[in-house]
Amino acid sequence: MKTTNYIHLDVQKTETIVNGLQQLLADFQVYYTNLRGFHWNIKGQLFFALHSKFEELYNDAAEKVDEIAERILMLGGVPEHNFSSYLKVSRIKETAYVSDADEALKNILETYGHFIEEERKLLSVASDARDEVTVSMMSDFLAEQEKLVWMLSAFTD
Repeated sequence: MKTTNYIHLDVQKTETIVNGLQQLLADFQVYYTNLRGFHWNIKGQLFFALHSKFEELYNDAAEKVDEIAERILMLGGVPEHNFSSYLKVSRIKETAYVSDADEALKNILETYGHFIEEERKLLSVASDARDEVTVSMMSDFLAEQEKLVWMLSAFTD
């Protein structure tokens, strides 16, 4: 028997949630890879601060990827796991070589702007489906990301 039979969520509504989570998974995977590149290639006076911060961010992204994939499984889906598939659907684009702090931070802020917009949409869909676990996950992501946007914006001013 499927998990959804036991957690009492509407199967059709969960399919919409799973699709949103699959999109978020692809976006986070590409973002994770971009962060690794920023971490490896950053140069300049902000190297020490940003090298560590980028590592913190990619570790956080890796945790979120796992949370998203596991939620997809809980809702009866199968998380995508091929990077070629991620690249086909991700709304986050791969970055080329970036060593400039301003360029890397601008990319990160734009990416978080995208995540915040998409997570709010997913939160609404999950709320409509009475999927409080996905609502909670999106709320947690949003709270953390909005604070990070504020802090990174303050850092770049």
